[in-house]
Amino acid sequence: MGGIVDAQHQQPMPLLTPYRMGRFNLSHRMVMPPMTRQRSWNNIPQPHAAVYYSQRATKGGLIITEATVISEAGRGYKDTPGIWSKEQVEAWKPIVDAVHAKGGIIFCQIWHVGRASTYEYQPNGQAPISSTSNELKPQLQANAEEPAKFSPPRRLRTDEIPQVMPFGLTGFDGVEIHGAHGYLLDQFMKDHINDRTDQYGGSLENRCRFALEVVEAVANEIGADRVGLRLSPYADYLDSGDSNPTALGVYMAESLNKYGILYCHMVEPRMKLAEESFETTESLLPMRKAFKGTFIVAGGYDKDDGNKALAENRTDLVVFGRLFLSKPDLPKRFELNAPLTKHNRSTYCLPDPVVGYTDYPFLEDTA
Repeated sequence: MGGIVDAQHQQPMPLLTPYRMGRFNLSHRMVMPPMTRQRSWNNIPQPHAAVYYSQRATKGGLIITEATVISEAGRGYKDTPGIWSKEQVEAWKPIVDAVHAKGGIIFCQIWHVGRASTYEYQPNGQAPISSTSNELKPQLQANAEEPAKFSPPRRLRTDEIPQVMPFGLTGFDGVEIHGAHGYLLDQFMKDHINDRTDQYGGSLENRCRFALEVVEAVANEIGADRVGLRLSPYADYLDSGDSNPTALGVYMAESLNKYGILYCHMVEPRMKLAEESFETTESLLPMRKAFKGTFIVAGGYDKDDGNKALAENRTDLVVFGRLFLSKPDLPKRFELNAPLTKHNRSTYCLPDPVVGYTDYPFLEDTA
């Protein structure tokens, strides 16, 4: 009997079991997700980012970069990294190399903010672009004392839409398309924003057309087996609500199967806003069942409910945002059931290359 008990105790926790994600052999199920840190001066990735990402890299661990702007017109926040110029592409290379040196896997999340921008971020002071011409109301954002204000957007012409999101691989293992949280793709998918009457508006199929065209274009460019998509059908962030988020999520999950992309990364219904968790009876299970590739869940997970989600087969991989931010060796801490360092929200987007960024301690530093 003692031997049986010992064997049971040696069973690895679900989060620390290996997983085959297409061509990638993951050593555990814990994903470091995109987290905007605003430390890329003038939109150019900096050497301190190589330290930050490599600190959190593990052999066979998946990292998704902070949201990375794909064109000058896609900007909406100060000092977020871009990937539209040769200088930016070159600046990313040592960061990717630093993660690879640790045996890690790194995907770049590509981003266009759409109407969540102002004239000052736009080329020649032009209007931001969106599915709509309706202005986004002021929003309170991380570390800001005053609500952020946005400029009135310009509704994209139908013929302009296919040219908005060009992208190549540029050294990363893969690409995650940002289709969540009220940014450009979400501005087309959500019926609280999209008020178009052409083939990109009205019906669910029409509203999802642009996002799926972007998926197809990126998959054709770099290979579907290197493409993921992040979605937040239930979120209201940046006024991006929808009248039937479950139908939206299921339609997108089913539609993605046609393109054979690597993964679908969905934000839990409880995370209707960026930082707050809400009680809800809604679930991502219908989307999990609909999507045939790797399914990744995000939204306020801790070790216990991450393990539970995996044990109940509600997901393949689990995202840990703030926990990875403040605990660079998070998988090791979970394995050893070690104490968890508290994160400091006030330094999330501090314009400092060290403080609140690369100065969170490793386990051996706290012993």
